[in-house]
Parts: sequence; structure tokens; C-alpha cells
Amino acid sequence: MAGPAPTPPTSSTTTGSPTSSSTTNTVLFNPFDPAVRADPYPSYRTLREVEPVHRSSIGLVVLTRYADVSRALRETVFSRDLETNATPGPFVGRRRQLRNAPRGRSMLVLDPPDHTRLRRLVQAAFTPRAIDRLRPRIQQLVDAALDRAAGSGGTELVGDLAFPVPFQVISDLLAMPTERAEELRSWSQALTQGLEPACTEEQLAAADVAARSMGGYVQDVIADRRRHLGDDVLSGLIAVEEEGDALTTDELVATVLLLYIAGHETTVNLIGNGVLALLRHPDQLARWRADPTLDAHAVDELLRFDGPVQLTVRVPLEPVRFDDVEVEAGTPVMAVLGAANHDPAEFDRPDDLDLGRPNASRHLAFGGGIHYCLGAALARAEAQIAIGTLIRRFAHVELAAEPEWRDRLTIRGVSRLELAVA
Repeated sequence: MAGPAPTPPTSSTTTGSPTSSSTTNTVLFNPFDPAVRADPYPSYRTLREVEPVHRSSIGLVVLTRYADVSRALRETVFSRDLETNATPGPFVGRRRQLRNAPRGRSMLVLDPPDHTRLRRLVQAAFTPRAIDRLRPRIQQLVDAALDRAAGSGGTELVGDLAFPVPFQVISDLLAMPTERAEELRSWSQALTQGLEPACTEEQLAAADVAARSMGGYVQDVIADRRRHLGDDVLSGLIAVEEEGDALTTDELVATVLLLYIAGHETTVNLIGNGVLALLRHPDQLARWRADPTLDAHAVDELLRFDGPVQLTVRVPLEPVRFDDVEVEAGTPVMAVLGAANHDPAEFDRPDDLDLGRPNASRHLAFGGGIHYCLGAALARAEAQIAIGTLIRRFAHVELAAEPEWRDRLTIRGVSRLELAVA
């Protein structure tokens, strides 16, 4: 589905019925609207201005201001464990339909102390120092992809660069086989589709099948690795699991699935969305190309401007208040990261792409608090190398066809981006 780049709204577009501040009860959070999924930013702006703490008809409270979203991500009163702590309702009920996932749950949906224990086991592989050691390998993969693009005069960025590079890197880290890359990509897409508020019953069923298939595949890889341990992250996790006091077998499978999917899915969309944003803002592309000092900061502004993860959900363990709205314990709270990243109270001229923005690193695209993205340093490095090398390798980079977008809101990204290069 084609979708526009983020643009500042020029009218009071809403996620539902037209409204004003005097009729806030008509504001709707409507992820079922294809126009909202295609370009959510005008709707985010209206919600933030008219009803920033919005009670949705699908059984959750929607937050769109930076301060509120940041609070929900960081305060310990908010739980990530919806399965245990959320009050049953339309949104929670649909999330619980996914039955074939591994019995162990990943750290992504757990609170301390289990979250702390599981994260500690893998975080050493994703420290900035560890990521620096991966930079030569990332550069090698990017250069090879761009060599092929130079030979043909063009590239389909997602399939030729944005997916294969991070997929290969996370596969290297885990020492996972790569011959079933397309199948694994398909499973990953089906699983992440199940995270969408507007996913259909058929899509939930497909996510269920994908969870069973990918879980079985990971179990087979683990069984083989037990017989051939190495110095990779997966072998290290197996060694910990076999000690029996830190990681169960079910947790091992769930952790590997999380690392494998999250290790490439976010970066694929970061690279695709970032390149498209630069092509639609050629002054900023030229600015980055000419100024190497922007390398360390440009990716943060791309994350803020059109980040791949648009929203996440928390549940308060006790009643909490946002302004004059009290949210009951157990009521799911949707923290809209994409809206927070365009809040003018935090970012000046938020709908402009500004690679020199002094506070771009305050974006919430990687979340915040104890669940801050474990792979943030890796994603930054991969995007910096991939995009920076692309725009400096080729003096001429332009769209060769209209971009195609995935019909999604939670994880937003282009699915196809044809480029001409010279």
C-alpha cells in the first residue's frame, strides 16, 4: 500500500469523527482506518491537541504527549505483563488468542525480577563496545550490496539491503543458519502482524501458525547447537540454561525468538523509512552527505521523524492520573511513541526533518525505562553504516517507483523501495 511521508496536518484531521476541543467525546482512536495507518501523524497531532489522554472504544487509554508517554515507559507502577495484570477487554482478549507461541515468555512482556534476570543474560552481546566489533562485518555486507546496485544501476532497497544486512548480522551473532531466510522473514512478518491493533482473525490465525513453525525451527537449531557448542550468543545461552538456575528451556526458546525477530525487524524499517525521508528532504540528504560529523546523530533524527515502532502498551498496577483523567489499575495504556516524537512541547518544529536537531536523541523510538530496546546500539550502527554509505557511494540516488508501505501501525515501514543510483 502506498503511503505518504509524515507531513504536518493543515486541518483538524482526526482518527475518527471530525471534532474540536469542545466535543472531545467524539474523538476516536481508529487504527482500523487505512488512512491512519498510511500516515498516522496528522491523527496523532489532533489527538494530542484535543484529547491527549483518550479512552478508546477498544478498551484502552491512548497517550500522545511526550511527557505522558515517557512516564508510562519509565515509572515502575506500569507493568509490561498484560497477560497477568490487564483487565479482560476487547484489546487484551485479542492479544491472548495467540496460543501457539512458546510456553516461555520473552523478556519483552515480563516485569522484574524475571525481566531483569533474562535481560542480564544477553545484554553483554549488545553493549556499544560489542557493537563496535561488529562494524567491519556490517560495512562488508553493506559494501557488497551496494556493489551489486552499482553494477545494475539500481536497487530495491528493502530486499537488497535493508533486510539482508541486519538479518545476516543477527544470524552471525547467534550462529543461526541462513538458508531459510525467506521462510524466516515470512514467519517474522506474520508474527509482527499479530501485534497490530487492527489485525483480523485470519491474521491472528496466521501469526499463530507462524509462532508454532518458527518455534519448532528454533528448537531444532538449539538441539543441534547442544551437540556443537561454539562461542556465539546462542551457545552461551544454552550453557546458562544447562546450569538450570537462570534460564529454563522454554525461556531459552522464547529469548532466541525475540533476539532473532527484533534483531532485524526494527532495523529493516529504520533503514527503509530513513532513506525515504532523506529522498523526500534532499536538503537534509545533501547536508549529511557533506558533513561527516552528522554520522553520530542523523540516525536519531530519522528515528524521531518516522520511527519503525509506533506504539507500545503498558498496564498500571494501581490507579494513576494523567491531568484530570484517572486510569484504573488493570486498564491497558497505549503509549504512542510516534506521537510523542512529534510533540512540539519537546521538539521544536517537530514535523520538519532536521539532521542537526540538538535534542534528537531524546526520541522515544526505542522505548524507555527498563524495557529500552536491547538492540538500540546495533540498530543505530547498522542504519548509520547502511544509509551513510549509500548516500556517499552514489552521488545520484532517486526513487525509481512509488514506495510501497506495509499496511501497519505498530511497526511502520516501507515494504518496497525501488531506487535508481549512479
